[in-house]
Amino acid sequence: MLELQELQKSFGEVRALDGASLTARPGRVLGFLGPNGAGKTTAMRAIFGLVALDDGRVSWEGKPLGREERLRFGYMPEQRGLYPRMRIGEQVAWLGRLHGLAAPEAGRAAASWLDRLGLADRRRDRLEQLSHGNQQRVQLAAALVHHPEALVLDEPFAGLDPMAAEALAGIIREQAAAGVTVVFSSHQLDLVQDVCEDVAIIDRGRVVLSGSLEEVRRRAPHRRLDLALEGDAEWSPGVPGVERLAGRNGLTTYLVPAETDPAALLADAARAGRVTRFSFQPPTLSDLFREAVER
Repeated sequence: MLELQELQKSFGEVRALDGASLTARPGRVLGFLGPNGAGKTTAMRAIFGLVALDDGRVSWEGKPLGREERLRFGYMPEQRGLYPRMRIGEQVAWLGRLHGLAAPEAGRAAASWLDRLGLADRRRDRLEQLSHGNQQRVQLAAALVHHPEALVLDEPFAGLDPMAAEALAGIIREQAAAGVTVVFSSHQLDLVQDVCEDVAIIDRGRVVLSGSLEEVRRRAPHRRLDLALEGDAEWSPGVPGVERLAGRNGLTTYLVPAETDPAALLADAARAGRVTRFSFQPPTLSDLFREAVER
């Protein structure tokens, strides 16, 4: 289990971390979310000792995290952490050796991951010769080559096309299923909702919402209502507490108090016109994110 406890870090007058705490559990995927500048990257860098904390503690299995434990972790930074002029096959294998693999095992693992990620025919190319998306794949291979016990991925989906993003999502799920602790950040909230089981939302250096995604959705004070009426009919809610969020192509989304009876909503909407779509469910991760950050 990876724990971040009351992390504090300032850069001059800027407070990047202000008591941030979270727990990532083995065999589960934690989505670490927040607006730009909220402290995500600083917290991830602190896990690997790349940021000297002012206060707080990072621990693994209840013990302070040190060099030996970090060598068993895989890290994919948001900014490139590889050598642009080094051939990718040699580079991934070399990084595997730095993490403790013997040379033959490192070579086999590098070849296996590059093949899995669709880069087998590019292994003799230099990193700088690859597209942005393929460089992301090499960075992922470098994080996975040594069979890590924990994976920390900072914006791993950035620059990937939809097919590559889905392939990466599959690898993340596979690693968690094998017992690896996975933490990743992303601004693609729909994709995060499909992949993660736990969530932690950070804002202004503090974690403002955390827990299993299922639980935080269930205990949210609102529900999401998607409604469509036939033709040009419009609904002016006669039920208290309904907030209109957005409307597009005849479908309108509302936030309503969780205790609202959906049957009452449907009956009220039906008085305005024929209902062609009605969906009443817990808020999406995007809804939760917006509410947590706005608070």
